[in-house]
Amino acid sequence: MRIATYNVEWFDSLFDNKGRLMLDDRWSSRRDITRVQQAEALGIVFTAMDADAIMVIEAPDTSSRRSTTRALTHFAEAFDLRTTAVVTGFANDTQQEIALLYDPAVLSVRHDPQSSEAAPRFDAAFEIDLDIDATMDRVQFSKPPLELAVTTAAGKTLRLIGAHLKSKAPHGARSRTEIMRFSIANRRKQLAQAIWLRRRIETHLAAGESLMLLGDLNDGPGLDEFEHLFGRSSVEIILGDGGPHLYDPHAEEALARRIGAQPSTARFYIDKQKRYLSALLDYIMVSDDLRVHNAPLWRIWHPFDDPRCWKIPELRDALLTASDHFPVTVDLDL
Repeated sequence: MRIATYNVEWFDSLFDNKGRLMLDDRWSSRRDITRVQQAEALGIVFTAMDADAIMVIEAPDTSSRRSTTRALTHFAEAFDLRTTAVVTGFANDTQQEIALLYDPAVLSVRHDPQSSEAAPRFDAAFEIDLDIDATMDRVQFSKPPLELAVTTAAGKTLRLIGAHLKSKAPHGARSRTEIMRFSIANRRKQLAQAIWLRRRIETHLAAGESLMLLGDLNDGPGLDEFEHLFGRSSVEIILGDGGPHLYDPHAEEALARRIGAQPSTARFYIDKQKRYLSALLDYIMVSDDLRVHNAPLWRIWHPFDDPRCWKIPELRDALLTASDHFPVTVDLDL
């Protein structure tokens, strides 16, 4: 079985209010790419992945006029994908939802949000002392993680959590002082979200449940100059450095080698520097039982790093056109 996570930049901009793809030559929200170019590129990528389930990060919007489920269903129909079923969780106000697109012949899936004293439901608030001032701060997810109960056709049960953590970028800052203040505040909030997620993870692992966490964590070891102030990245917190552990080979590689070449799942153009920045932001973390007993094999569909993607020009170009992130997949015996 193949399970994927894929952050699709401005997926929502490709659909009208009825969830229909707008296959025209008007500009998409991606730089110098039309809507038909991005949509067709996504069709190529999703077809090539042929995943049984895809955790779509930045999925089309759900609001009073728009529907994530309607849009993704039309997308699957347009490109004759077998992943025709959609499950969503708590909608948000960012026009970037989290949704699972999956093959209903292979998986049964339901939204199953959890709550405990240590970790409230992800649409609630989490209280934590962010700045060590003996005052509890209330933290909320702008994009509440998607918690799923999954059963395979063979009867295997597992938990999936789709996550998109807060960006650390100092959006709105106008001076160097503001950049510093916003960056530190955003990192504090992101680490609080990671702690919240980790507490939920520990509950599932303590109950002996198989678990996968998928998505864009907007973080990784060594990605910014503020990391030394806090000691650990969000990725390290979520993986767990004591007690039950989650595993992702790309995260482990990055943690073990802070200097030198590292895996990357995203590629952003830095206009001021006239160059691209690569980063490891997208992960599929699995519990130890899945790692030991289900022979997982990970793959980043990076057009420059993966020879199989590079050798197929149509796929290589589609990956660059479709999004600023690349899919990550894991193949497991489920």
